[in-house]
Amino acid sequence: MTGLREAHAHLVAHGRSASMVQLGGARSAADALERLRAAADADSSGAWLLATGARPESWPERGWPTLAELDAAVPGRPALAWCFDHHAVMVNSPALRAAAIDGATPDPPGGVIVRDSAGRPKGELLESAAMRAWAAVPEPTLAESREHLDRALSDLTSLGFVEAHDLKSQPWLGPMLADLEREGRLPLRVHLYPLVDDLPAVAAGRRAWESDRVRLGGGKIFTDGTLNSRTAAMLHPFADPIPDHPRGTPMMTADEIEAAIGACERLGLGLAAHAIGDAAVRAVLDAVERVRPRACRVRVEHAEIVDRADVPRFARLGVVCSVQPCHLLADVEALRRLLPHRLDRVLPLRDLIDAGCEPGRLLLFGSDTPIVRPHPSDSVQAATARRRAGEPPEAAIAPAQAVTEAEAWACFASS
Repeated sequence: MTGLREAHAHLVAHGRSASMVQLGGARSAADALERLRAAADADSSGAWLLATGARPESWPERGWPTLAELDAAVPGRPALAWCFDHHAVMVNSPALRAAAIDGATPDPPGGVIVRDSAGRPKGELLESAAMRAWAAVPEPTLAESREHLDRALSDLTSLGFVEAHDLKSQPWLGPMLADLEREGRLPLRVHLYPLVDDLPAVAAGRRAWESDRVRLGGGKIFTDGTLNSRTAAMLHPFADPIPDHPRGTPMMTADEIEAAIGACERLGLGLAAHAIGDAAVRAVLDAVERVRPRACRVRVEHAEIVDRADVPRFARLGVVCSVQPCHLLADVEALRRLLPHRLDRVLPLRDLIDAGCEPGRLLLFGSDTPIVRPHPSDSVQAATARRRAGEPPEAAIAPAQAVTEAEAWACFASS
């Protein structure tokens, strides 16, 4: 092994998250509210109060605070708290107004505005609705983003990484990395995957910044949501689904997935497809089987639930399975409550390797930082023990899918 590869990161977001209120350690909705209240009291600027890392599915309430409670904790200024998976937010009333969301606002395509019995927004926004609120937050300056990037690169280097794949890369990230390389301050090789909609423009300018250390890998799409937000696209209903969304929320049609593969194929670039639920995973594999791309190497990102029938299709189609086993450690409560009937299909790593997904080539490990911390030992723990450290063996989820420690580390190996 020549070094470690972080196969799924959000570099600038990782650095930026350090400046937000940290809710990862909150043990309840009340604890989260107190952390937000204390942060608001310590900063009288009136600027947006941003928080990250909330895990409401693990709280005793199994849900966010009420809108009234958040308004009382952070009054008179907009506040937005990310669920740790970055597919759901809780916002207060000033943030709802800033995002132009009220009782008359329809759910945006691919999103959900959670409402009370009278149809009024409760402050919880899912998927594209969450992004609508996030779009109202002032963007950092490029100088601030460069500081965030510097922090992220330093953090990953300290953990032994020599390569990182940035998924959902900003169009300006390639030139910024090239500047760092020219200054002798780029410690990692970086592969970029901007959104497919941005890919033609990014590809057109790549000659100005691409090098052996900064590469354009391909485009990125989102075919579904997440498990904690109950928006992952599933073949079978969630045990406790969102009303009117029993099997989650598909984000793309079959035709749209095929079109994305075709767009990357024409540019001679790869495609990274976010697909967490087993229905989304199948949709991507089906699209690859229909299109049969030659130049476009397709990666399925996350693949947290994979139906047994789809496991051998990865190796047969040459599709990379890029997973983050560390998410199992964060998703335990959600998995047990929402998918008790599908636990045997959670991260089927043993089956994937046995079906021909070679570690480090067709089976890659990453973290999705800042969704969870990028420590590779977390994914090794999850992949080999299938449970949190210190828990008894009977707490393991799908223990038959455990891999060896050598296989787990090989999935991080940079070529």
